[in-house]
Amino acid sequence: MSHEDDRALAEALRRAKREGRPCALATIVATRGSTPRKVGARMLIDPELGLTGTVGGGCGEAEVIQAAHRVIETGVPLRVQVDLTEDILSWSPAVCGGVMDVYVELVAAQRRREAAS
Repeated sequence: MSHEDDRALAEALRRAKREGRPCALATIVATRGSTPRKVGARMLIDPELGLTGTVGGGCGEAEVIQAAHRVIETGVPLRVQVDLTEDILSWSPAVCGGVMDVYVELVAAQRRREAAS
């Protein structure tokens, strides 16, 4: 992630907390083989405002977004394995050939009393 990406993500996190919206933060924690993003790449999933950052795009990112919605509902973090190895039936040129492990955690909204302090 670039410095500008980090800044945008930090601002989106602050805004969501300030406005009282629970979100999920997805972080790539391990990779094997060729992957579109590397360890440390992050994405904020805000159900009202959308995404900030990326963990790679495409179907793999869609899996992470689905997991993020479950995390927001339950509060229970998840580790998602995104398999980007080529399926024998796949004709997609977007298959990278690697595997990413993505940790998805709840970013709780700021409580009203905390916001007032």
